[in-house]
Amino acid sequence: MHGELLVLGVKVAASTVGEILNDAGVDPAPERSVTSWAGFLSSQAGALPACDFLETVPLTGARVYVLAVIEHHTRRVRVLGATAHPNAAWLTQSARNLVMDLEDAGCRARLLIRDRDAKFPDLFDAVFADAGIRVVLTGVRLPRMNSVMERWVQTCRRELLSRTLIWNQRHLLHALRKFETFSNQHRPHQGIANARPLKPLPPPIADADEIAHLNVRRTQRLGGAP
Repeated sequence: MHGELLVLGVKVAASTVGEILNDAGVDPAPERSVTSWAGFLSSQAGALPACDFLETVPLTGARVYVLAVIEHHTRRVRVLGATAHPNAAWLTQSARNLVMDLEDAGCRARLLIRDRDAKFPDLFDAVFADAGIRVVLTGVRLPRMNSVMERWVQTCRRELLSRTLIWNQRHLLHALRKFETFSNQHRPHQGIANARPLKPLPPPIADADEIAHLNVRRTQRLGGAP
């Protein structure tokens, strides 16, 4: 801007231009032209799901791959399925199922974050492209670029898979469905102010007597500890 003013014959100190821009809340040119990854995620969170694979080995000894998706804005999780053979046909159908689910839920996704795992075929991205959703790839060996999804994967491992003996693929899917429901309807999420993806927080209780006589019940899940 300082240079453009000089071209017009207006002589003014660069520091003066900087002060005017600063007072108006406008960052210097280098900062305006570069969007950080955090800024990108923040600006697109309302229409940004992310997906990733979760690998586990049940008691049968056969490695099973789980594909899950999380919405950045709501933190809603969807477990798309589990298979020992994540081939192109299975992944393409999983993509179609997700697109239909997002449409039914009224989620206007525009972007989808995924890593560069070779298991994702070109048809996987093509399904989203046909639905108007652009696939954004994370950097090589940069799991933090998909941190919201990665955090849920770690939570699932810590709170479910590391505490449960999984017999086979069918049992794994049953347990994951239960954990999906728990994550979406009960578990507080710090990223959304400790709310739950499918249930907002209730209004604060102002009556001390009501707090003293809360009807709290524990619920067992998967037949184990609450």
